Amino acid sequence: MPEPVGVRQAQAQRTRSGVLAAAAAVFVEQGVQAPVRDIAERAGVGVGTLYRNFPTRADLVTAVYRHQIDTCAALAPRLLAESDSPFTALTRWADAFVEFLVTKHGLGAALGSGDPGLENLHTLMLDTLVPACATLLDACAAAGELEPGITAYTLMRAIGNLSITGPDYGRADAERMVAVLLAGCRGRT
Repeated sequence: MPEPVGVRQAQAQRTRSGVLAAAAAVFVEQGVQAPVRDIAERAGVGVGTLYRNFPTRADLVTAVYRHQIDTCAALAPRLLAESDSPFTALTRWADAFVEFLVTKHGLGAALGSGDPGLENLHTLMLDTLVPACATLLDACAAAGELEPGITAYTLMRAIGNLSITGPDYGRADAERMVAVLLAGCRGRT
C-alpha cells in the first residue's frame, strides 16, 4: 500500500530541510564551492536526492542563503519584543547579522561568478534585511537611543565592511568592531 500524500510531503520537507542544514554547515566549513558529495553525506542522503531537490549548485546556494536571510529578518521583531530596550534588540540583531556575514566563505566569489542563478541574492538580502534593520532603528530613534540620521542601509553596509574577515582579522575582531560602531551610534542621553 503506498504512503499517503501527506506522509510523502512531510518526508520530502524533512529531506529538503536536512539538505539545507547540511549545506549551510558545509558552506561554513568549506565555502560555497564545497563538493556536493560532502553535503549529501552530511545530510544522510544520496547525491541523486540532493540533485532532485536542488538541480544546480546555484539552486542550493540560493535556498540556503534565502533561509538564512529570512531567519535573520524574522529575528528583528522577536528581539524587539523580548529585549529590555530597542538598542539591546539592535545590538543582538547586529550580532546575528555579523554571524550571518562572516560565515559566507566564498559567497562573494560566487556572487561575482556571472551565474545567473545567483544574481538575485544581493537584492534579496537588501529587500529583506534593510526593512528588518529599519524597524529596529525606528524603535531606537523613538526611544532616543540613537543619533539621528542613521539609516538601515548605511548601518548594514558599515557592519558588512567591518565583517570582512581575513588572516589577521577574525570573527571576534569583527564582533568587537561592530560593538564599537554601535556604541558610537548611541544617542547622547
